Amino acid sequence: MIESISPKYQMDIVQKIKDSLFEQFTSYENVEAYLNKWHQEGHDDFNYFWENFHICYRDEAKKKIDASKTLHNVDGETLLKIAIDLGIETPDYIPSVPTFKNELKSSYETASLTFEKAFRNVDTDPSLAIGLANSALESIIKEILKDSRINITWNEKETLTKLIGNICKAFGLQSNENLPKEIKTLASSLINAGKAIEDLRSDKTEFHGKTDGDLMIKDAVYAYFVVNATTTVGLFLLNFYKSYYPPVDNKPEAISNDGLPF
Repeated sequence: MIESISPKYQMDIVQKIKDSLFEQFTSYENVEAYLNKWHQEGHDDFNYFWENFHICYRDEAKKKIDASKTLHNVDGETLLKIAIDLGIETPDYIPSVPTFKNELKSSYETASLTFEKAFRNVDTDPSLAIGLANSALESIIKEILKDSRINITWNEKETLTKLIGNICKAFGLQSNENLPKEIKTLASSLINAGKAIEDLRSDKTEFHGKTDGDLMIKDAVYAYFVVNATTTVGLFLLNFYKSYYPPVDNKPEAISNDGLPF
């Protein structure tokens, strides 16, 4: 991942991080305090001083941090981690996330909060990110299945594999004779993807408790893969739901005064 972060992308992300820092923390003092939490320094075995990046200032008294110069000293991988921590979109690395996050914020508060936490932990805690991505997808499907227009039996205790099977059945993705066989194949793939995500959460993360000998997901690249898969499946289900079950306007019709004798 480090090698794939181009200089052009880093230039762009530095500007976004700088803007976000002063928007969220408002003062030079707070921005400096935040960046100091990413700063590491020390001495090696030969007493040689090292630091992961140099903090620059706008004044000789060192009271005003130069955020731009400081950020340009930061390596690409750390820049990406800072961007994710600040909630900045990183579409080159998780392409569907910006669209997915906007969809969730509009109507799915619980799923939105869960997914935001998953997104922020992709690099720092891949195991947690996978578990939270699974939970976010479960929340979305449950909210959709609560629609009274969807006539299918299910219960709140169902996990992701069963939930995806139910929603594919409710949407007729495998039984609709008018759909091409390729779409039905993709529907089966949705179910398999859901099962794989759930199995990873259950067997390869810390969510259900593990012992020292158990295989665990610790590499962020797999967390990126799972979060991307979650957004792809989630976006399709949300878009299908909005297309075939548009929101119902329950507002009472306004009474017209036309023709009334007063």
